[in-house]
Amino acid sequence: MKKFNAIWFVVLSACFVTHAQHPAPDTIPANSGKVIIQPVLHATLAITWNNITIYVDPYGGAKAFDGLAAPSLILITDIHGDHMNLETLEAINTSRAVFIAPPAVREKLPEELANQTIPVANGSVIRQFDIIITAIPMYNLPETEDSRHPRGRGNGYVLEMGGKRIYISGDTEDIAEMRALQNIDIAFVCMNQPFTMTVEQAANAVLEFKPKIVYPFHYRGQGGLSDVAKFKRLVNEGNKNIEVRLRNWYPNY
Repeated sequence: MKKFNAIWFVVLSACFVTHAQHPAPDTIPANSGKVIIQPVLHATLAITWNNITIYVDPYGGAKAFDGLAAPSLILITDIHGDHMNLETLEAINTSRAVFIAPPAVREKLPEELANQTIPVANGSVIRQFDIIITAIPMYNLPETEDSRHPRGRGNGYVLEMGGKRIYISGDTEDIAEMRALQNIDIAFVCMNQPFTMTVEQAANAVLEFKPKIVYPFHYRGQGGLSDVAKFKRLVNEGNKNIEVRLRNWYPNY
């Protein structure tokens, strides 16, 4: 584990941004307004709908959020520093934010942020700001005692807003719970080795649960960036109706 932590520290340090270089946001028609998707960095994104801005796994320092509205809702998936990043959480404006996080994350947050956090375990469903949030399992396979992502510690999420269902994978491998998802309009799917899935595993899982739109994200691993162009090719060879959107999640890489 010490070797893993050292490797991951190098990966994290290399990803921090010195100034915001956001790709253009995507706008998706929805009920009660549009869903606006803003890629930020690695596993971090902002979603805006009906004047509510959601940050997912805020990471990259305050500069990564230049020009973005302060969040009403913050979702955190796991305890690792690229998901629960205290430096970033303490630097951005979270004064009006409600946090949704696994209990393991809440336990590690400073008292002030913990008091803003609703702990949500796998399988739980809550409603905030007219958004229905379901916590989905995320974990590594095979399940072992020294797993980087054991079952039950972290959450993926399905968000229901404006008539759209949005899946955020968290750090997961090719698990049955992901493959069993239905009626997903937008999916954010991780792929980086040795931490989550291979490109092939991710593509195969997407072909089973068939989101209408999929974004590969969280695709920097120990060996550099995953081949997201290959992911797109594999998905579209299997199902040309799934729209794969490639965006730059690593502006300083």
